[in-house]
Amino acid sequence: MKIIERIVNLENNETTDVERTLSKSEVEQIEAKKAEMDAKAAEIESKKSEKAALLAQLGITEDQAKLLLS
Repeated sequence: MKIIERIVNLENNETTDVERTLSKSEVEQIEAKKAEMDAKAAEIESKKSEKAALLAQLGITEDQAKLLLS
């Protein structure tokens, strides 16, 4: 996998873009992080669906639930 790496010289604000190939371990780290983020996103969506289903079952809106819990 190739990436463009931007190097910024803070002394003179010059930027340089360098194309480089990621190492196998870097690719594995990226893939592991992506899998972790996908799992978190799926968990969040699942909780949203459960919450919406519960509110529908109770016949109240999210704003009404907030009022009850405040």
